[in-house]
Amino acid sequence: MRRGLIVAAAVMGLAPVSAALAADADGADQAMATEPASIAPMEDEKDSFLSNGGRLLLTGGVSTIEGSAGGGLVPWATIGGYGTRNEFGISTFVTGVDTRDFTLASYGGAINFRNRVELSVARQNFNLRKVGGALGLGNRFTISQTILGAKVRLIGDAVLEQSAYLPQISAGLQYKINDDETVVGGALGVERKGVDFYVAATKLILSRSLLLNATARLTKANQFGILGFGGLGGKDQKYKPQFEASAAYLLSRKIAVGAEFRTKSNRLEGALGGSSFREENAWDAFVAFAPTRNVSVTLAYARLGQIALRRQNGAYASLQVGF
Repeated sequence: MRRGLIVAAAVMGLAPVSAALAADADGADQAMATEPASIAPMEDEKDSFLSNGGRLLLTGGVSTIEGSAGGGLVPWATIGGYGTRNEFGISTFVTGVDTRDFTLASYGGAINFRNRVELSVARQNFNLRKVGGALGLGNRFTISQTILGAKVRLIGDAVLEQSAYLPQISAGLQYKINDDETVVGGALGVERKGVDFYVAATKLILSRSLLLNATARLTKANQFGILGFGGLGGKDQKYKPQFEASAAYLLSRKIAVGAEFRTKSNRLEGALGGSSFREENAWDAFVAFAPTRNVSVTLAYARLGQIALRRQNGAYASLQVGF
């Protein structure tokens, strides 16, 4: 890695479990403080969770670089912020990742309405660094996009419904608006706006300190939308299904480790007559730490697959603040 990490929060779609939705009730949070790796509540504590709608540290995820709550790379069925069924919540994030050739910075936030609806916004800035100069665009040429998201919890509660077989399931969308008219709208000539649709299922097994998530996505995006949407010349505009998954193990109330995986569509490689624009699957491995109820930090190693000329690997640091 030739450059240092950019302190931020959830990378190129990455920012795993980093920090979570903490316990709403002080009593519930204090009760969990005595538990080591296993954070399953005792029977008399479950009533406290039900009556207070409590959220536990490291069980709700952080903000993805696309703004939705979940891992950094994959949206979960969880609703962002600390608000429970009778409250509102809010979270903000800032993210940075420095790979071999590129730098990504992302920032934004989300609003939680009674743990049922989430509205989010994210701003991404993808810096080409020296690659921009080689392409005649100038060093540190930047491609930017804005992502507006909405998510609705359909059924289940990942924290409170421990005895249920069904996971928490949510449906969401991400409306992506790419600002670049030079590369995306000009050289590539692809669409600069697109909508991703997804369904996520999240199962939290407190007795095993384990969180599992699977997400199915329909998308037209090239490289998460950074290289626009659909094929060249308005061709290949069909939605393509993609699969995403996350797993996290809670070592303690404040520390989690895990990994994420995400497939990507590959529309531009063949159309451009070479492998320069090939898309490959991405994955990350992370460790997350929540020092306080409102702040979380995540460190991870990510393999984002090929972007432009070669594979892009790097580390990232993430920061989230939530209320």
